Amino acid sequence: MLETLQQLDQQLLLTLNGMHAPFWDNFMWIVSAKMTWVPMYATLLYILCRNFNWRVSVLTVVAIALTITYADQICASVIRPLVERMRPSNPNNPISEFVHILHGKRGGRYGFPSCHAANSFALAFIVMFLFKQKFISLFLLGWAILNSYSRIYLGVHYPGDLLAGMVVGLSGAAIIYLIYRYCVKCPCAEKLLQIEDSDRHLLNHPQEIRYTRSTIYMGTLTLLAIAVYSAIA
Repeated sequence: MLETLQQLDQQLLLTLNGMHAPFWDNFMWIVSAKMTWVPMYATLLYILCRNFNWRVSVLTVVAIALTITYADQICASVIRPLVERMRPSNPNNPISEFVHILHGKRGGRYGFPSCHAANSFALAFIVMFLFKQKFISLFLLGWAILNSYSRIYLGVHYPGDLLAGMVVGLSGAAIIYLIYRYCVKCPCAEKLLQIEDSDRHLLNHPQEIRYTRSTIYMGTLTLLAIAVYSAIA
């Protein structure tokens, strides 16, 4: 059973990875870069600062950071050393000669689960839980899927690596969100955070948090900029 799943995973990788063109080479390379999305990340801080006092904003940023750290470390430091599944791009992998890579980048030795996928979905899910708003949730889920697919395109991950990473990201977001909700409802924490009526209202009714579309706008502008650059580069 496991061998059959691995074969299907390999075949799907080679099919998807085999569909490439110069435009998409540029596009996916930039999409996959960590620093590309810093402006979009910054809008999340903007949203928090415009809606909550600075103490609640800091706590929420810490929750988001812990979610991503959890996802990243569970993948890189716990599961990968146990599973030891080579990346498709690893020169020691028999299929590496059939894998399309860019700029000679092959990634590390092991790739299961994908840290890129885990971190991207961790961010998408924790924001979904925190804000509970349809449009930003759908946008960030779409962004996480695109970011994950770029890893297949670049030949450094199997589809199964990405699915496992998504599960890790979801688990991290769920755990940290439960802890976060306990903290903001704890009487001691309320005093420490100096939670006001307006903060409490938004924490209980996150659908009313304002300016969430700024993340969608910045993310869309970033994608358009990547597309323009990819077309002319």
